[in-house]
Amino acid sequence: MDGKLLEINLFGACSVRSSATDGFEIGGAKHKALFALLATAPFGRRTRSFLQETLWGVACYDTGRQSLRRALADIKAIVGPHYGDLVTSTNSEVTLDLSRVRFVGHPGQGEFLEGLDIREAGFGQWIGGIRQNPTQLDGLFSLSLSGGGVSVLPAIAVLPFRVIGNDIADATISDWLAEEMCRSLSRSRLIAVISHLSCRELARGGIDIASVRSRLHADFCVTGSLRRSGGMLILDADFLDVGSGRILWTRQITSPVGTFFQSAEEGIAAIVGSIGAAIADEALSHISSQRLADVEDHRLVIAGVRLMNRATLHDLARARELLEEALRRAPYAAETHAWLGKWYFLSVFNGWSLDIAAETERGLDCTARALDLSPDNAFCLTIDGLAHNNLLKRLDVAEQRYKAALAINPNEALSLLLRGTLHAFRDEGGPAVQAVDRARRLSPLDPFRYFYESLSATAYLSAGAYQSALEFAESSLLLNDRHVSTLRAKIVALHNLDRGDELRAAGSELRRAMPDFSIESYLRSHPASDSKFGRKAAAAFRAAGLQ
Repeated sequence: MDGKLLEINLFGACSVRSSATDGFEIGGAKHKALFALLATAPFGRRTRSFLQETLWGVACYDTGRQSLRRALADIKAIVGPHYGDLVTSTNSEVTLDLSRVRFVGHPGQGEFLEGLDIREAGFGQWIGGIRQNPTQLDGLFSLSLSGGGVSVLPAIAVLPFRVIGNDIADATISDWLAEEMCRSLSRSRLIAVISHLSCRELARGGIDIASVRSRLHADFCVTGSLRRSGGMLILDADFLDVGSGRILWTRQITSPVGTFFQSAEEGIAAIVGSIGAAIADEALSHISSQRLADVEDHRLVIAGVRLMNRATLHDLARARELLEEALRRAPYAAETHAWLGKWYFLSVFNGWSLDIAAETERGLDCTARALDLSPDNAFCLTIDGLAHNNLLKRLDVAEQRYKAALAINPNEALSLLLRGTLHAFRDEGGPAVQAVDRARRLSPLDPFRYFYESLSATAYLSAGAYQSALEFAESSLLLNDRHVSTLRAKIVALHNLDRGDELRAAGSELRRAMPDFSIESYLRSHPASDSKFGRKAAAAFRAAGLQ
């Protein structure tokens, strides 16, 4: 038994019922809404006044208080002897023990609390805010998309920074810094970010590592302090492994008080990038000495994604093994299916595949499964677009997928990046550069910078900015020196810059990385083969001595 007493479905038709067979079920609309309000709150806790005003309005305080008391009594009668294990209340607050709750369903299953008809204005405002962005719930509680409560992503908490000194404004700055870091980190598809509200709530009672582990269920956390010294504001930040208590790194942001907010943006970006690098490096270090069965859930996906972006066949095989293990443990995790689909697409597109037709089909099956589980998931739509663009040469379908993804999440960095390459393949240089530049600004995880720089080189080639394209390609190759697409971009840039000796050397590099490369196969399979971009690339390959 996993200790769960209650099952709640928040998407589609709302249901609140016992996790036991033939157990109780909550039927009243406001009774179910009461559970939904508690389930979506930090630590499952709401004030009585909030519940009263949201469910019964603000016209009469006494009526709302009596109605809430009566609703809790009704629920107690329905739940029976386990009520006290689930719900506790004081004169000011009501709390649902989220550790005893299993969440079923997922956002792609239907609208949030679909059909729950409660006419109070406060409830309408609350439910409307969540329906606009249901992913905001991810940080407040763990949606059991796996059906077994398994989380395959590392969870990170950014705790409010401790203020050293008596300046009242510093508390506001400290809170803002933590919130901005949460927002930047939340753009990543490879980590789960604990909501700023939950971290702030925990901080009210004092912070210790045991509380971060037990109450927030975090794997890593950022903590530190903010102080003033000689007209300067100084942020000292530490990144910790919550399980061991080990400090993985420390960073400092220092700026004059008057320009701190302007300077902080760059500092936050550096900290967020360092977090991504540290988590990925830690995951790779861990799996290198562990049997697959002993690798913790939260390390599987990020290590798999990191490895599939390396150049050796051993790393590629290990990446697939890790992603497939993640899906065995969490078979309903839509984004893991999408990552496995991307694995197949990279295998085919980079010339690693021994059976192109079979691996293309398997990859498409993965993205279809991902979209079945979560039709409105921007990342899953993006990976499906990647397949149609790079493998099927259906640029029209790819454009539809990227457009749909960006309508759901305008800050989906990977969608912007791939949309930029689509523009490049259509000889639309200006929009291509605009899209990839924005994608790089939005992408917080430094370990995968090479991929963003590689596709940025492609975009700048389409705009005729060959020196910038070469700089992006060379920077990318410093991080991954065998990435075929980047080597091709470097060759095209060198040819158009009339740097013959370097061009021929780059051609030899490409031949070593992909011995069976041919211009004929490039023109047959590449999505840009019918465009000016593709013809210029073919000319550059010939000049580099390739056939």
